[in-house]
Amino acid sequence: MGRISGLFGVRGWVRVYSYTQPRDNILRYTPWSVRRPQGWCSMALDEGCRHGKGVIARLEGVADREAAAALLGAEVAVSRDQLPPLEQGEYYWSDLIGLKVQNLRGEDLGVVVDLLETGAHDVLVVRGERERLIPFVPGRVVTAVEPEAGTLRVDWEPDY
Repeated sequence: MGRISGLFGVRGWVRVYSYTQPRDNILRYTPWSVRRPQGWCSMALDEGCRHGKGVIARLEGVADREAAAALLGAEVAVSRDQLPPLEQGEYYWSDLIGLKVQNLRGEDLGVVVDLLETGAHDVLVVRGERERLIPFVPGRVVTAVEPEAGTLRVDWEPDY
């Protein structure tokens, strides 16, 4: 969902780089799972708000700048059951990463390793014998998404 990217003030507030759209949607979820050096831990969100182009937050038990500094760089996640249900044909990016990509002839193009947001549409980063960038355009380029089978089918040639 995001990562703790900086400090804000002296009372334990942190800057959060949010992957949600809009950015302050991350504040709708509590508790957060925060990856610290010793592993993941659950931390309640006491308060937070949009600040400029980013988000700031204060987590329960983090009362000063020193405690907040211990969280710098930590990843922020939430449990899957906290996320809103999806409509038919919608997918969370995490559902697509790891899917094997095949074209209409059944040729393997690789595995989805990441997605990019470009503005016009998202782009699949597919890594196989080489890396490919394939537009995620359902119905035109992406013909089928089958998470249960672990595959994503595309109208895409290997030499594109």
